[in-house]
Amino acid sequence: MARIRSVGGRRVTALTDGWTMSLLPPGAPGDQGEPLAATVPGTAAQALRAAGRWSLEAPSALHDTDSLFLTRLYGHGPRVLRFHGLATLAEVRLDGECILTSDSMHLAHEVPVTLNGEAELAIRFHALHPALAAKKGRARWRTKLAEPAALRFVRTTLLGHMPGWCPPVHAVGPYRPVELVEDSGPLRVLAADLRSGYDGRDGRLSLRLTVEGAAAGTTGTVEVAGTAVPLAFDGIDAFHADLTVPGVAPWWPHSHGEPALHAVTARIGTTDIELGRVGFRSLAVDRGPDGRGFALLVNGVRVFCRGGCWTPPDIVGLSSDRAVYEPALRQMREAGANMVRVGGTMLYEGDAFFELCDELGILVWQDAMLANFDYPTDPAFLESVRAEIAQLLDRTQASPSLAVLCGGSEMEQQAAMLGLPRASRTQPALEAVWTAEAAARRPDLVLVPNSPSGGALPFIANAGVSHYYGVGAYLRPLDDARRADVRFASECLAFANVPEGDPLGVPALHHPRWKERVPRDPGASWDFEDVRDQYLEDLYRVDPRRLRTEDPDRYRRLSRAVTGEVMQAVFDEWRRAGSSCAGGLVWQWRDLWPGAGWGVVAADGTPKPAWHALQRAFRPQRVILTDEGVNGLAVHLVNDGARPVDALLRLTAWRDGAVPVLRVERPVTLPARGAVALPMAELSDRFFDATYAYRFGPCPHDAVTAQLVSADGGGEPIDESHHFPGGRLLPRADLGLTAVAERRGGDWVLRLATRRFACSVHVEDERFHAEESWFHLPPGVERTVRLRPCARAGGIGIGLGASDGETPDGEVHALNALAPVRYRGNA
Repeated sequence: MARIRSVGGRRVTALTDGWTMSLLPPGAPGDQGEPLAATVPGTAAQALRAAGRWSLEAPSALHDTDSLFLTRLYGHGPRVLRFHGLATLAEVRLDGECILTSDSMHLAHEVPVTLNGEAELAIRFHALHPALAAKKGRARWRTKLAEPAALRFVRTTLLGHMPGWCPPVHAVGPYRPVELVEDSGPLRVLAADLRSGYDGRDGRLSLRLTVEGAAAGTTGTVEVAGTAVPLAFDGIDAFHADLTVPGVAPWWPHSHGEPALHAVTARIGTTDIELGRVGFRSLAVDRGPDGRGFALLVNGVRVFCRGGCWTPPDIVGLSSDRAVYEPALRQMREAGANMVRVGGTMLYEGDAFFELCDELGILVWQDAMLANFDYPTDPAFLESVRAEIAQLLDRTQASPSLAVLCGGSEMEQQAAMLGLPRASRTQPALEAVWTAEAAARRPDLVLVPNSPSGGALPFIANAGVSHYYGVGAYLRPLDDARRADVRFASECLAFANVPEGDPLGVPALHHPRWKERVPRDPGASWDFEDVRDQYLEDLYRVDPRRLRTEDPDRYRRLSRAVTGEVMQAVFDEWRRAGSSCAGGLVWQWRDLWPGAGWGVVAADGTPKPAWHALQRAFRPQRVILTDEGVNGLAVHLVNDGARPVDALLRLTAWRDGAVPVLRVERPVTLPARGAVALPMAELSDRFFDATYAYRFGPCPHDAVTAQLVSADGGGEPIDESHHFPGGRLLPRADLGLTAVAERRGGDWVLRLATRRFACSVHVEDERFHAEESWFHLPPGVERTVRLRPCARAGGIGIGLGASDGETPDGEVHALNALAPVRYRGNA
């Protein structure tokens, strides 16, 4: 049933104050522990860290002890206690009487109670490891990616249990809100079933309210988007209405339109009911002419989905507060991401997560919290999974951003890679449970059996959804992104992305503390820094080992740049005209702790260089250059917008990064919600070997720039792209790079220009960071970059806005410059 935001006569009190937490030996009396102040919602690790007894740098285990959370309640009369999430083996007592036991952190509970003044509320979380040790049963396969193996029996997160990349932080405690509910109105609203649809012009809404206490003759209404209709009463306990909203503004992912939302309110008798906001949209999947594709259609329009796989911003407290989600999700939108995947190794996020995705126009791919294991099929386990899916779909029933529901992560892949026959790879009992709930509660969603799945082997790329690591872990060349014929990559492009600065306080080299944070697959003889080094060698034609030894600063800078260059090249390939790919989600979007993790955002929220590359690759209007060999250079124009875009296309080939040996300018039109490819040979009146395929003598140029500017008088830049026939790193030279810091309104900006082509231009400033960074700068073009004050003193962080007391003072670097350029603003 849909989430009910508020009901007249209902008071909801969040129980956030007066909590203590103590650690106890398993089964010991509650008075044996030392009480510490605790935050609820929160975790035992959070309380211990606040008391100085736990650290993310060296997290201590919490699954071998009991954790006891205590507070006091006050009031008289009937109430309902709501527990939105208890991790994991929980026993709840009110004045010593057991009122609830729970063995799933993914389930919410409501417990009717009666208060008589003051009462003690105690939640005891029993030690998980002893309970797991008692679990018996043989699986068809055993995964190395999560441990212990008995976790498959318990409904809890795999966070903290995945060696090789995840910090061992154990989720223990009331990590979601605990509330006390009092109903004093003339009627109680027990449930709401709220469904919406869109037919391309009109919106449809269906509402059913289940109530208690409605008298015969009670009337009601429901209103949405300016349309109001009466609610029909069945004379027992339900009010219902179906309505059509003519010409309603639909909900779109932000890359393709406005994510329009409409408030839904109802009134029964004198009781007002707030049901939040809905978005009207339709969803479908286009399998393509060969039936092997996976393209999401939103409102009938094919959407190239791009974004990343989510990790909790707060792995210690597991906060579901809007204030924690909002900066991270806004940063995703700022990068141009239009889809986020919550994978099966994580946990179900809170209501504010979906509300923000609704508002920001970010599609959600939601996995069931199932991953890698061969799960049990006993009735109790299946019922627990059924209940958690039902609750997830009920509380997100009105959410237009939720688009894909998937049965979990890498279960079929794990079985297939371990050699099990096709009939043994699936888990039909689990699939039957969650698909039945989806059909009953959210029939609008796109369903995916497992991620990856769809081909003869679950992990092949040219059918269904794949986890594509051809470019990346499997060290394939960049052109494998086309050769693999990827249809949709629900995971891809995992690298050890180097952050800016030194978050660990040690050199980004082979220091043991640095290396322990570099992701690796358990049992592998290599890590993801080795993967990055391979592409460093391929793209920049350097020896990473020697460079790391002889010039560690240059090694760090090239390492920061290379993963973004690879990611941008792959997404450009997937977005070009004629590509069969309909989406790619980077694994992962944000690091869980400081270091060179998979994230394109550091653990503190700072964008890494790869984030800036994705921001360019994800733009809704794009110009892309692809090397088509003897067919020359192809220019692809991509437009996600609803209207055609008239523009000027300027192509320039540079010799020695400074001398234009070819200039072409043509008016072009970017088709609405489409892509077109223009051969460069058709744009120029003379032969020019832009790809250096024919090799008639020395290559006449070292870079080709494509610039797209608006066709109106202003000539505002839309996008640009670059091709390097001889490799991405041009020779180091005196570039004539200039940087001027100046005030514009309330902001600081940098004006940048160069006489020679500058590669991977980036800004270093202890007080500010650049909104755009790690971009190529051709000669003859001035680029203005906004500077944002850092969120934390003395280093790079999330920009929060201008500050009168701070003055920019830093350096501008380019990978092919002989030296950086200093700048300083005048206060």
